[in-house]
Parts: sequence; structure tokens; C-alpha cells
Amino acid sequence: MTYINQLEALCRQSGCTMETEVPLAGYTTFRVGGPCRVLVHVNSGRTVQMLVQFLRREGIRFAVLGRGSNVIVPDEGFDGVVLLFGSAFGQIIRQENRLICQAGASLRAVCSAALEAELTGLEFAYGIPGTVGGGLYMNAGAYGGELSDVVVSAEYLDREGNLLQMDAEQMELSYRHSCFMHSGGIITGVTFQLQPGDPEQIRTEMEQTLEKRKAKQPLEYPSAGSTFKRPQGDYASRLIEVCGLKGLSVGGAEVSRKHSGFIINKGGATCADILALADRVQQTVREQTGFQLELEPVVLK
Repeated sequence: MTYINQLEALCRQSGCTMETEVPLAGYTTFRVGGPCRVLVHVNSGRTVQMLVQFLRREGIRFAVLGRGSNVIVPDEGFDGVVLLFGSAFGQIIRQENRLICQAGASLRAVCSAALEAELTGLEFAYGIPGTVGGGLYMNAGAYGGELSDVVVSAEYLDREGNLLQMDAEQMELSYRHSCFMHSGGIITGVTFQLQPGDPEQIRTEMEQTLEKRKAKQPLEYPSAGSTFKRPQGDYASRLIEVCGLKGLSVGGAEVSRKHSGFIINKGGATCADILALADRVQQTVREQTGFQLELEPVVLK
């Protein structure tokens, strides 16, 4: 019996679905990337635990993918198993002023759930195109807010396969960083602490946040959001612009003319195009300004 047959049996046992040879371009916001060997639509933290323990025991390569909004998939794809944290793993439960979310819940859905519950604190996150698991992994933020402002705890799977809880104080949350980036822990759930608020004011702030995004960001093209992290003492978009790089392109990838902090897929871009363009931007900015820009999206390996 091959590992794929064994994996299929485990999926049937846990009630989740799997597919083979799935193109990953459709599962990322950049719309690039080749196929993975197996894609599993997980449905619970226990399922993640069971699958990860099996994959590690058998020495099978695997990766976790949410909405793919901060990921670049290689053109050759991923020769292994991708555990998809999507809508099947997106339950949101209200508990007084807290929202307890499975890791696959989209930030947009969580913001909408907060509005429905008349809870304030997550308005800044409305429109961030990711999941709560991916969002916490990188401490996503926008317009003066970060998830670290409202996260109280997370459920996660450690390297030994134990399903554990961690308080926010232990997560080493800072600008686009959490301890999960280097600990190997897999986030399976996130709990947010919010406050009662006026629903009309919450709705207005959410709508204004979305309008700002539409006005300033090239949302009409596939991208991974901000391509580079903010360097200390300046802004990536300003540095790119002063270096005259707006509109620079490699293949189908282009530095957005609308917002120079974004590399976009103008049509037919490949992962190689995007990485080559990012490298040219980094090199030019370093040579002309002395700043070293760090890529924000993760390349799936």
C-alpha cells in the first residue's frame, strides 16, 4: 500500500476529502504555481494532528496552506502533501466577548462575525485576504492595528505532535513575526478578545477600511499583498518609487504603478518572473539607498 492509499484511508476515517495532482495556482492569490502530489481539505485540529503524525512518521514532505495570500508556489509545484486550512476548517464560535476560530476561518469572515456579535477590535483586519491561522503566523496588520492587539490564545500542534494551547504573551508577537515562524508549531485555532461596540460604527469603520484598500492597492490584479516588509526607518513603497522602479516588469510580473509596494501578476506571470523581479528590486534599492528589503511572502518549499 502506497502512502497515498494510507492517506486516503485516514481521510475517510476523519471525514475529510483529498485530491491528487492538484494545481496550486488556484489556491493562491498570486495565481501562480504548479501541482502538489496530494491536497487534503482538513476539517479539525484532531484531523491535523492525526495527519501530521502520520506524515512525519513516514517521512513524507508536507506543507500547510490557508488562503494562499502570502505564499508563492514554485512553477514546478510541491512534491508532497498540502494540508489545506480552508472553509471546511473555518468554524467561528462566539463566547461572550471572545471569538474562538478554527485556523481556516478567513479574516473577512471573522470580521463579519464580530460585526454580527456587535464586537469591536477587528475592523482594521477587514479586507486582509488571509485566514486567522496564517494571519497569526505572521502577525498580520493594517491601518495601525495588528492581530497581536486582540489575540489572547492559540491552539497549535507542536513538533512532537501534541495539540496544545499557548497564550499570546508566549508568542513573541512583533511586526510580521511570531514564534511559530521558527518553532515548527502549526496553528490550528485562534481566540480573539474583543469589546462590545456600536454596530453602525463598526460597520462604518469596516467599510472605510475596505474603501482605502480599493483606492490605494491594485486589487484588480493577482498579488500577495505587500511584497516587502517595512524596513526600519522607512517604507518599502517609498524606496521603490524613489528608485524609479514603478512599472518595472519581468515577464508577466510588474511593480504596480498604483502602489509600488506590490508586485502584481499582470497576466501569465510565473513564480520565476516574480522572484526575478523581486530580486531586481532588492538589488536596485540596496545599491541606491543602502536599505535591504526583505520579501514578505513565503516561497513554498
